[in-house]
Amino acid sequence: MAVTFGCSLPSRGPMASPEALRTLAQRAEDLAFDSVWVSDHIVVPRRIESFYPYSADGVPTFNPEQPYYEPLSVLNFLAGCTQRLRLGTHVLILPYRNPVLTAKVLATLDVLSGGRVILGAGVGWMEEEFQALGLNSYAQRGAVTDEYIRLFKELWTKEEPEFQGKYYQLSGAGFYPKPVQKPHPPIWIGGHTGPAIRRAAELGDGWMPIGLRPPAILEPEELAGKIARLRTLTRRAGRPEDAVAPCFSTDVAFERTPGPTRRLMSGRPEQIAADLRQYQDVGVRNFILNFRADSISGLQECMEQFSRQVMPLIPQ
Repeated sequence: MAVTFGCSLPSRGPMASPEALRTLAQRAEDLAFDSVWVSDHIVVPRRIESFYPYSADGVPTFNPEQPYYEPLSVLNFLAGCTQRLRLGTHVLILPYRNPVLTAKVLATLDVLSGGRVILGAGVGWMEEEFQALGLNSYAQRGAVTDEYIRLFKELWTKEEPEFQGKYYQLSGAGFYPKPVQKPHPPIWIGGHTGPAIRRAAELGDGWMPIGLRPPAILEPEELAGKIARLRTLTRRAGRPEDAVAPCFSTDVAFERTPGPTRRLMSGRPEQIAADLRQYQDVGVRNFILNFRADSISGLQECMEQFSRQVMPLIPQ
């Protein structure tokens, strides 16, 4: 299986704008990246006490005064700006949304883009956002997510979909168009916890944890153990061991003179390439990269440097 490289786009914060998203997506396509990814929050409460799982102190860094674009709207926009790039959510919080409407939007996007959608799916972590959306399902968000994924597959693949779940029931409804991709767009499960790995093994086509952000470090040896667990659970679910493709999402920082305590995925191009090869060795074939820069031009420079100086050092 060939190695793929995707890059995260700034769909939130001070760099988020239609011009930036279009420019960066088109540049990613020119530079032979395989995919682009956008994240998901619908509202940002001014007071957040929920633990943020991707910072050492658990404190989120979101600013409620800055834009946060809705991801499926962004990907529809980018579908019209690009020709080849895969278009992914990293990750779409499934319990936030009506599942039939979400399945319809994703199917439509897959048709309009010519079959380029990847559904990165997650359960969410911010209880305050559930409350702001009028939802009382925070405690059940894992079970709701599992059910919604099963409902998506029913809607996307069956001529006469029928679904009788705990959280949603459907019968006697037509659902067209079906997605271009068969049997359905790939579903990559986000998260690094035990329940996320189990969900990927049972329901996913890929597993896409974020690593190298304390406390979720996931250095190669740790990730290798989790991939082994994933494969065991995939077999137990009655699926082929390799049915779920491991992905790794990480920040990347180019540094001309890295210090003595260089962290993984930082430093000179050859050092970053060596780090990527370590993850290849434990089974990762898909990478999603968040380049660390404070301007659109800086992001473009990082993308160009990665394409020209790192990609050629990665065996396919």
